[in-house]
Amino acid sequence: MSRVIRAALFQTAWTGDKESMIQVHEQAARDAAAQGAQVLCFQELFYGPYFCQVQDKAFYEYAEQIPDGPIVKRFQALAKELGLVLILPMYEEEQPGVLYNTAAVIDADGSYLGKYRKHHIPQVPGFWEKFYFRPGNAGWPVFETAVGKIGVYICYDRHFPEGWRALGLEGAEIVFNPSATSRGLSAYLWQLEQPAAAVANEYFVGAINRVGVEELGDNDFYGTSYFVDPEAQFVGEVASDKETELVVRDLDLAKLREVRDRWQFFRDRRPDAYAPLTAP
Repeated sequence: MSRVIRAALFQTAWTGDKESMIQVHEQAARDAAAQGAQVLCFQELFYGPYFCQVQDKAFYEYAEQIPDGPIVKRFQALAKELGLVLILPMYEEEQPGVLYNTAAVIDADGSYLGKYRKHHIPQVPGFWEKFYFRPGNAGWPVFETAVGKIGVYICYDRHFPEGWRALGLEGAEIVFNPSATSRGLSAYLWQLEQPAAAVANEYFVGAINRVGVEELGDNDFYGTSYFVDPEAQFVGEVASDKETELVVRDLDLAKLREVRDRWQFFRDRRPDAYAPLTAP
C-alpha cells in the first residue's frame, strides 16, 4: 500500500548577514508548506556563511545553545504554525569552548525531538572544520516524526559508510545530508556516494548543498540538491548548480519494504566478522 509523504530541500546562497539569511529560510519554509511539503531540511550551517574556509575565532559567535537558543525557538514556532517537520543544521555551543556542527530536529507540532552532531570533521584547505567543531559524541539517532523515521548525516560524514549503516539499522526511512561542498573538490562524488548509500541501506536520501562563491574564500558551492530512492533513482530533477532552489518531491515510503524484501541486506550482514573494522 502506498505511503506517500511530500518532502523538501532548500539550497541557497549566502545573503551577507545572519538575520536576512534566517528570513530567507523562514520564507522557504512557508513556500514549502504552501506546496504541501510535510518535512523540510536546510543546508549545513544554514544561517551563516561557510566560515570554515578561514580560521577565525570571530565566527564562534555564530554558535548557540540547542534547543534553548533563539534560532531553535524561532523555528519551533514556525514549524508549529505550518505543521512542518524541520531539520535545522546549526553551529552548537554546548558550553563555552565546546562547539559542534549539529542538526536540530523539530516535529510538525513544534516540539524539539533532538539533535545529531557531525561525527567526521575535515581539516583540509577550504574546510578548516577542526578549528570550529569537536567530533560528534551522541551516536546516530533516528527521530520519530510526524512523517516517519528520519536520520541525519552531515556533509563530510557521507564519505564514511558506518554511520549510513547505523541509521539504517535504527530504522531510518529518510536520511538527510545537509552539506557545504565545493565544485572542484567533490562534484565527482556527489551523485555517486549518496545514491549508493541509499541502495546499501535501503532508504531515501535527501542531499542538500549550498550555492555560489562566498567572500571568505573561493569554494564554489554547486547546489544540485536532490532526493534519491533505495534503487538509486533520482526523485524528479536534480536542482540547479548555481541558483537558489526549493526542491519539493513526493516520496513513497512503501517502496522501502518492497526493496528490503527483495534484497535482505540486513538479514545477510555478518557483524560477527566485522570486529577488525572497529580497530584503531
